[in-house]
Amino acid sequence: MIGLLLVSACNGKQRVSDIEPCLGEVPPAINLPAATITIGSETGYPEEVIRQVALNEFNIDATEVTNAQFREFVMETGYLTTAELPHSDGLKPGAAVFKSPTRENPSWWHFVEGANWRHPEGPDTNITGKDNEPVVQVSLIDAKAYAEWVGRALPTEGQWEYAARASSQTKYVWGEERAPDGKEQANTWQGAFPIQNSEKDGYRLRAPIGCFTPNDFGLYDMIGNVWEWTTTEYEQTRIPNSFTIKGGSYLCAENFCARYRASARQAQEMDFSTNHIGFRTVNRSTGS
Repeated sequence: MIGLLLVSACNGKQRVSDIEPCLGEVPPAINLPAATITIGSETGYPEEVIRQVALNEFNIDATEVTNAQFREFVMETGYLTTAELPHSDGLKPGAAVFKSPTRENPSWWHFVEGANWRHPEGPDTNITGKDNEPVVQVSLIDAKAYAEWVGRALPTEGQWEYAARASSQTKYVWGEERAPDGKEQANTWQGAFPIQNSEKDGYRLRAPIGCFTPNDFGLYDMIGNVWEWTTTEYEQTRIPNSFTIKGGSYLCAENFCARYRASARQAQEMDFSTNHIGFRTVNRSTGS
C-alpha cells in the first residue's frame, strides 16, 4: 500500500557528519518485546513524573510518517486535514507556523492562512522534492485517520518512551552529552533560540528521515526533527482535549525547550497543527 522508495541523499544536501547518507527507503517496523518499564525523569521538567507502565509486545515504525506516505493516503481517500477546513471561530483554513521574532512582531508563532501539510510554512511554500521529510501540519485527528487507513494505531506515551529510550539510562538516549565530540545526534536548534540558529546539524527546518544515527532499537529520529503525537491524554493542563507529544523538534534548543530527551513531554490540543509536529504508528495492540 505504501510506496517504499523515497528520494535519497537528503535531497542533495550533504549530511554534516559526512559519514552516512539519509535513508533512501522506509525501513520495516521494529518489533519490541513486552516489558514493564519506568518512564519519566527525576532530573527533567516537573511534568516528567516517574511512573511504571506495563507494555505488551508491539511494533513501531522505524521512521516518522513521510510526506509521500501521507500523500498516498490523501489521494486514495480524499481526506481533508484539520488545517484545510474552516475554523469554528471564523478563521479561514490555516495553521500555526514558527517565524523568528522581529522588533515589529515579537511573537514566534503565527496563524497563517493557507498553511497545511502541502504548504507547511504557508501558501508560498510547498513540499516539492521533500517526499522523504516527515509530514507536518497534521492534528491528532489527522494522524489517527492515517493510522486507521493503514490498519495501525498511534503509540501511547508509554510505548513511545520505551521505544525512544531503547533501554538507555543516560540523560540523552545516546549518552550523557548532547553533542559528543561536537557531533550533533539529532535535528535540533543550535544557537540562541529564537533569534540565531547556526544550523550546525545541517538543517534549518525538518530533515529527511534517517539522517542521524538510529537508537539501539534501530529507530530513527525519535529525538528531534518533529514532535510526535501519542494517544495519551495530558492531564496536567486546564486546556481540554490535550494530548501528549514527545521527542522535541528542530525548534528545541539548550536555552529554551530542552526537550530532546525521551522522558520529555508536552501538551497539545488534539485539533491543533503546526509545522513541527508529526507522528509515527504502531500495530494495533493494548499498552500504556
